[in-house]
Amino acid sequence: MSTFVPGAELSRRLYDQVVQPILSARFPDLTHSAALLGRGSEVLGFDDEMSCDHDWRPRVLVFLAEDDEPRHGADVREALQRDLPPTFAGHPPAYEVHTVRGYVRQQLELDIDRDIEPQDWLTLPEQGLRMFTSGVVFHDELGLQAARDRLAYYPKDVWLYLLIAGWWRVHPEMNLVGRAAAAGDELGSSLIGSRLVGDLMRLAFLMERQYAPYSKWFGTAFSRLACGPELTPLLWNVMRAEAWEDREAALMTAYEKLFQMHNALGLTAPVTTEVVQMWGRPFKVAWADIPGLLLPLIQDPAVVSIARRWPVGPVDQFRELFWAPKNRQLLLRLFD
Repeated sequence: MSTFVPGAELSRRLYDQVVQPILSARFPDLTHSAALLGRGSEVLGFDDEMSCDHDWRPRVLVFLAEDDEPRHGADVREALQRDLPPTFAGHPPAYEVHTVRGYVRQQLELDIDRDIEPQDWLTLPEQGLRMFTSGVVFHDELGLQAARDRLAYYPKDVWLYLLIAGWWRVHPEMNLVGRAAAAGDELGSSLIGSRLVGDLMRLAFLMERQYAPYSKWFGTAFSRLACGPELTPLLWNVMRAEAWEDREAALMTAYEKLFQMHNALGLTAPVTTEVVQMWGRPFKVAWADIPGLLLPLIQDPAVVSIARRWPVGPVDQFRELFWAPKNRQLLLRLFD
């Protein structure tokens, strides 16, 4: 029988049984927050026994007030370094000491104490937002959860823009599954189909208002969406298809489900899908002008401006650039 305990639970025990007593004994008047945040499958709740083979371990992030960290941060680190046991539940425990503002800046290159503008939202990596808003807060005297709540999900107008961009990523490629195959490129057709599957999955995350994680856990998180059980077999049919006609038919079925999901949001009048053959070619395209219906709903002039001149979506398309949070400043210039 497996004795695996998820990292989030082990980290909570580490805080309750070890870290909190150390802080209470050594720094009884020091306010703090504590949590499990950051990179790692345990933060997202997807860890299993295999996760234990590298950096997985019980760990606690301790947060001090802005005024207290310069005065007491070194002492807190020294106390935890000295008093933490070498192992906890069979693993070497870990800790970090931050301020809330400093941690958000480190992880996202964002000042959580100022207004968050549309261009900020669009240059924050979605996986980074999921990591900050996932995890577990064990204790909070400093507004850590309030900071997480501010980033819990995109504001409505930004969300509408991302939906528009998501639909526009799908529409221009619909007919290419057939066109590539007709030119003798069945492998290319399959590749286009798989890319459309990924785009439809991202639309599903958007419609359920959940951040998508990075690639390792993308499918796992998708399977746990409300639409996951129904959409997964439809999308598998696209991936398994060996001929473009079957691939196209499977995509049409998946599109229809996404259109139904859009209607269930109640944002616009219900859409009906129209199946057309582009330019008389023998390739079917299902389409409803969802972007055209969503655009008038956006009220923020800054988001309207972005949507009209750059309807291509968030920064996650620039993966090479955003791994280092400091590079977000370069991406902000795209919106100037």
